[in-house]
Amino acid sequence: MHLRHLLTALALVGPLAAGAAGPAAAGDTATQPGPVLPQKTHFDLQAHRGGIGMTTEESLEGFGKAMRLGVTTLELDTQVTKDEKVVVNHDRQVSAKKCRDTAPVTPDDPMYPYVGKYIKDLTLAQIKTMDCGYQQLPGFPEQERVAGFRMVELKDVLNLVKSYDAKQVTLNIETKVEAGAPEQTAPRALFVRRVFEEIHASGIEDQVTIQSFDWGALNEMHRLAPTWPLVALTNYDFLQVGKPGASPWLGGVDADDFGGDFVRTAAAAVPGLTALSPNYGFPQNGKIGDAGFRFYPDAAMISAAHQRGLKVIPWTCDDLDTVSALIDMGVDGMITNYPNRARQLMADRGMRLPKAYAPR
Repeated sequence: MHLRHLLTALALVGPLAAGAAGPAAAGDTATQPGPVLPQKTHFDLQAHRGGIGMTTEESLEGFGKAMRLGVTTLELDTQVTKDEKVVVNHDRQVSAKKCRDTAPVTPDDPMYPYVGKYIKDLTLAQIKTMDCGYQQLPGFPEQERVAGFRMVELKDVLNLVKSYDAKQVTLNIETKVEAGAPEQTAPRALFVRRVFEEIHASGIEDQVTIQSFDWGALNEMHRLAPTWPLVALTNYDFLQVGKPGASPWLGGVDADDFGGDFVRTAAAAVPGLTALSPNYGFPQNGKIGDAGFRFYPDAAMISAAHQRGLKVIPWTCDDLDTVSALIDMGVDGMITNYPNRARQLMADRGMRLPKAYAPR
């Protein structure tokens, strides 16, 4: 037996069953792998933040490189500034690992220095002063650094996709509403409305999916755009299974009313839902073959989702043996920091590859 297949078979012993109370114990009953995905079936290759492993995250250079490589989807995050501009950034609080101050917008600006502040408390002009390409992000030694990079607006990324005429590329846009600490991001209704307005104005809203850990934000987006496809993000802890009351992340629904089952809970909580996006396993950065590693999406979860017409697209996996095992289980796509590596894996498996684009 090929080593990869042997590891796959071993790692599928004792994964989480859909609706289980947490990572499975080592002695739990084995779960058999699901049917192998047909090798020519469409697979959603998502470049996480444009492909952090390749380029400074969420830069126009990174998104462009991903399109030239050939990915199905550009995955990206949004935040809303004090002056209600939608910027593309993962962190609600500006990180010193990614950005450094250069100068205040005006002399004696009381908000300066800006690094360490919440984006919702800064104006776009203040944000644009920060150099967010001053160093390679630790942990990503192959990352091409975009020197002097300034955070971009959502409309800039939408316009970039249009400039490539990349009609087969999807933008999976996350509304980073912090449901567990709502004072740290713009108010949910404002946040969602501004993201909606920017996408609607772009003219390519039919190429967009909306994802969020805050399922209340997904409900708000559904109210504004009932036809837009929605993606429920989670890690197991956000479900708060076995805890009193509803998790703040689930839009008012209590997972315990559905046996703690992610699929059933999300299907009940989010109208317009088309996909589920759980973290791929425990520990969150583990990989197949590691002692104690367990998948979160297992064959039972994937089957239950597919029976409801929902796709399963885990986040964020870079280890190719682990990605391969998830493909064998039947996931519909993968969010990854290294879309170049995952694309090569797809090619090696004889899978259909996403179209590569060049700027017009």
